[in-house]
Amino acid sequence: MTAVGPGKAAATRAAGTVVSINISRKKGQAKTPVAQAVVIAGEGLREDAHRGFGHRQVSLLMLEKIEEQKGRLGEGAATAIGPGAYAENLTTRGLDLGSLRVGDELAVRGGSGTIRLKVSQIGKECHTRCAIFKIAGECIMPGLGIFCEVLEGGTIRTGDRIEIV
Repeated sequence: MTAVGPGKAAATRAAGTVVSINISRKKGQAKTPVAQAVVIAGEGLREDAHRGFGHRQVSLLMLEKIEEQKGRLGEGAATAIGPGAYAENLTTRGLDLGSLRVGDELAVRGGSGTIRLKVSQIGKECHTRCAIFKIAGECIMPGLGIFCEVLEGGTIRTGDRIEIV
């Protein structure tokens, strides 16, 4: 394993795929998957309720962690859990978000160019019980969610490559 310094993630965990792009019109609810979205520098996803929300402009969560949670739950609760259920904007696969540190940068590369994100916060404090908590009894976003500022915007599409730069 490669040593990781402050603000630098190991190259062996450096790339994955955006499997879902998720937006909502209101805060505090699950997000709905969309095929693509416009990402605005300094703001976030154009159609999302969290747009312009300080340093937490775009949120990310690993599909692998969502699938682990589904596996721990009974059949009824698991059917309601999927991309967007945790109110994350981007659901990723294959990129170890747990290896990221505040200050690390990500590039989302696709047909429309490159979108640049900078990790601004890891995890969050939940003051209220969100919709997913009511279904699953716990929410993994506070411990595993990654929040980013948008350095360079563009159009993001499902299937775009996401990598640590």
